[in-house]
Amino acid sequence: MKPTNLSSHLTRFLSHYLAYQRNLSPNTVKAYRDVFVLLLRFCRDVKGISIERLRLEQIDVELVNEFLDHLKKERHGSIRTVNQRLAVLHAFSRYIQVEEPSLLLQSQRILAMPLRRYIRNEVAYLPKDHLAVLLAQPDIKRSPGRRDAVLLSVFYDTGARVQELIDMTAGDIRLEAPAQVRILGKGRKIRVVPIMGNTVNLLQLFLPENNLMLPENYDHPVFRNKHGNKLTRMGAPSGPATGTSRV
Repeated sequence: MKPTNLSSHLTRFLSHYLAYQRNLSPNTVKAYRDVFVLLLRFCRDVKGISIERLRLEQIDVELVNEFLDHLKKERHGSIRTVNQRLAVLHAFSRYIQVEEPSLLLQSQRILAMPLRRYIRNEVAYLPKDHLAVLLAQPDIKRSPGRRDAVLLSVFYDTGARVQELIDMTAGDIRLEAPAQVRILGKGRKIRVVPIMGNTVNLLQLFLPENNLMLPENYDHPVFRNKHGNKLTRMGAPSGPATGTSRV
């Protein structure tokens, strides 16, 4: 059977366009892929459309709306999750409108579909005294405790995600004025964030202690476990309940 236009374009979109042209991370590409897994299952199981016969022309506004309603009602997805799925389909439609000009109108109709409205939760924050208690938890008499103190301090200054912190290397840190750290974020986007004096002081002690000031070690992770490997998400400081990391 001859491949359909959907199979050809979807394969290129996931395997080449996102990774090489958009430079998205493997985790982001996987998240995009998972949305299409759900869409294909919906077409097969709910709409009764054979996947090997499914064509781009059938992925129109009506089908997308039905798919999003299915995610909300049958899979009990939150509005935020539904909007994330729609954002992926927007990205695919933006790609298709260039690759298949004959489907330009169909693609633009999908792009015109608005995200669904929802009430945003108020952003919570730690009171200053609670934050002081949290930062005082690590036992700085021990090497893991000193590492955790530095990690929490950098976390507080930068607002970085846990994964961004454990991916940080020695070469990402600048201690000379203006002191700052370089963070590789989602979509492989880099941002540079200033750090405060207390964090600089901690790093000035921590980096030499762990041989991270040597140029040949600039590509080494800053936060490592007892085996010298990059800290994992599970090994990151677990908060005020225990006060130290797991490794």
